[in-house]
Amino acid sequence: MSKKIGYYRANTNIALIKYWGKRNKELFLPMTSSLSLTLDAFYTDTKVTVDSNLSQDYFTLDGIAQSYSDTQKVSKFVDLFRHLAGSQEHVYIESVNHVPTAAGLASSASAFSALACALNQAFNLNLDQRTLSTLARQGSGSASRSLFGGFVEWHKGEGDNSDSSYAEQIADADWDIAMLVIVINDQKKKISSRVGMEHTIQTSPFFALWPQEVEKDLALIKQAIKDKDFKTLGEVTEHNAMKMHATTIAANPSLTYWAPASITALQAVQSLREDLGFECYATMDAGPNVKVLCRKSEIDALSKQLLTHFKPEQLIKAFPGEAPRPLPID
Repeated sequence: MSKKIGYYRANTNIALIKYWGKRNKELFLPMTSSLSLTLDAFYTDTKVTVDSNLSQDYFTLDGIAQSYSDTQKVSKFVDLFRHLAGSQEHVYIESVNHVPTAAGLASSASAFSALACALNQAFNLNLDQRTLSTLARQGSGSASRSLFGGFVEWHKGEGDNSDSSYAEQIADADWDIAMLVIVINDQKKKISSRVGMEHTIQTSPFFALWPQEVEKDLALIKQAIKDKDFKTLGEVTEHNAMKMHATTIAANPSLTYWAPASITALQAVQSLREDLGFECYATMDAGPNVKVLCRKSEIDALSKQLLTHFKPEQLIKAFPGEAPRPLPID
């Protein structure tokens, strides 16, 4: 009997410059580079047991055995590590999401990042973080960014060269910065990011402009991070998110991830900024939830103001998160 175990925790990240569109669907190679902030409030714990006595892979999420199709998807990802390890052993995967799954809160980012790290440990591969990011990317594109803390850039790479598309930390986020998450709906979204991306690429006339807009936004936001220029950081973040959603609204048929309460949140953030002077800026991923980039020193006062529109349990305070870390193995 032979068992090897890997156990890791990885945090989610929220893209400030969005990833929206693949140029290679098999390798998860993006149309553009992207940039994110890792958060401490949401994370995934994943334990991998490599067991020579297993006759197939097993996968549980939040204590529930997953379907054959979901397990097959994960098994395909595990194969990347089995190949590197020269192993044919099966695995038992136990994953616990401390973030709503598939609700536009980046659960797949933390999930595949934690799984990549746990597999690396269990198979004793000793891969570095850059290499791990190229592997995590093939489970979920945004997972490449969760291999690092602080501000992280995911480079789009060149052509179909998988190794050229990787993530790296570009700066610590150790300044007066935070994110307030407004949970509009924590249920699984009706249209996945994968389906939404493909539909937008195929039918939205606005998508042709997206790559050049991202290139401009990336240059602006990286300089803002370097200068610790919060105003520019926030303005570029908000505008980039709105441009991404504009591409989906212009798709045919039109596609939107927004709910009525999402618009309430966006308008509230704008009002708090313009009327009360809060330094706060909204961003949204492929889901109805709104994330508010704000000053850490203002987050309590900002939360209090937003209680006019939302319940206390809908407001989650998040601060810059760290890179994945190993958990104790019993």
